Amino acid sequence: MRYLILSDIHGNVHALDAVLEDATRHACDRVLCLGDLVGYGADPAAVIARVRELTPVGLIRGNHDKVCAGIEPAASFNLLAKLAAQWTHDVLSPTDLEWLAALPKGPLRIESGLEICHGAPFNEDHYIFDRYDAMRSLDSTTARVCLFGHTHVPAIFAPADQPEHWSVNGTDCFRLPAGGQVLANVGSVGQPRDGDPRAAYGVIDTDTFEIELCRVPYDVEGAQAAIRKAGLPEWLAARLARGE
Repeated sequence: MRYLILSDIHGNVHALDAVLEDATRHACDRVLCLGDLVGYGADPAAVIARVRELTPVGLIRGNHDKVCAGIEPAASFNLLAKLAAQWTHDVLSPTDLEWLAALPKGPLRIESGLEICHGAPFNEDHYIFDRYDAMRSLDSTTARVCLFGHTHVPAIFAPADQPEHWSVNGTDCFRLPAGGQVLANVGSVGQPRDGDPRAAYGVIDTDTFEIELCRVPYDVEGAQAAIRKAGLPEWLAARLARGE
């Protein structure tokens, strides 16, 4: 089974459309969405509509989804995130807010060897940036592969043998070690933070246990123009061009 992996779209429909077009070359069977559909970007309703049309077999909430839906306070958010969350809440329809609020909490088991979460399998809001947090996460799950998001930074963590790695036309490919566990982050569709402004997504084949980390250019200027037109903070537009 080949799964398209989407994470941290953050209301950026320009990036999502580019990803969906590029992903057709992978002939994926099903879609997984790891949360944070909205927040920061200027097109939350369009993103929700696109994701609903995809009918993901695995779809979980992120911290921005909870705050934008009004089911959790924005106490942990910085000022820009709070402003964007309030704007998102105000512009979404009651139907979209209800749908967003009903998204399930991760982790979610997709099949016997595959699990998804937004932050970490032991805490949906926890950030995994280093090997310590990665190993703690792998210790808390029995899944062979755990896919996560939240950091907006692509990463592959394995406790023992590292996955075999190769590159094809700029796409990083990994084959998982036999019998080993792997924690994988495919990066952010709508707000990459690794210095590369291109939209990020991934593909996993659970027959071969290969993961592809993919990047695709998108209309950054269009996304920036939408943010400015919406009256959202300029920093949210500027950061897209820098991938931060």
